[in-house]
Amino acid sequence: MITNPDASKAKYSFLSLGDSYTIGESVSASERWSVQLAGLLRKDGVDVADPDIIARTGWTTAELQDAIKASGNQKTYGLVSLLIGVNNQYRGQSQDRYQTEFRALLQTAINFAGGKSNRVFVLSIPDWGQSPYAQGRNQKQIAEAIDAFNAIAQQECKAAGVAYVDITPFSRKAAGDDTQFASDGLHYSGKQMLQWAQASLPTAKGLLLN
Repeated sequence: MITNPDASKAKYSFLSLGDSYTIGESVSASERWSVQLAGLLRKDGVDVADPDIIARTGWTTAELQDAIKASGNQKTYGLVSLLIGVNNQYRGQSQDRYQTEFRALLQTAINFAGGKSNRVFVLSIPDWGQSPYAQGRNQKQIAEAIDAFNAIAQQECKAAGVAYVDITPFSRKAAGDDTQFASDGLHYSGKQMLQWAQASLPTAKGLLLN
């Protein structure tokens, strides 16, 4: 877990849960999408701290849940984000399993927000099939699988009263533009993640101020 030592100085604390896309694999800490979002919120006059982060490259829903338990984090946050599922898809895990584990994670996220579902938001899974790394793979098949996993996440968010932000189109438009990807050719650059932050801004601002 990455903690922000200055979090207590801000009006709103922020927890970001996820995998490589949240930890910002192959980019600097300041380029992580949730760190960029916190900066955009502050620019808009919302006194929010940089996020605490529980995320690691390669984590599935189950591994994130296990890591949350292992962290012993008992804090309550003003805002909580969740972006998870690409590794379930990549490893060929079933959609039923993802649905069950995602639903449990959503409840965990709500618990971190003091039981307030209206302080939690979910980002859709990016389509890694459009990355340089995926050249030569069945991109149509990957896209269909990502869409299916995202449909599950969106359905669970609706049932739980949690906001859902669709960032997948940004990842698809990034195809062929190396500046949108990190040096490893699989993960995303700060430039791409800024688009996720900008897309999340109205939702996050609305959750905090309404």
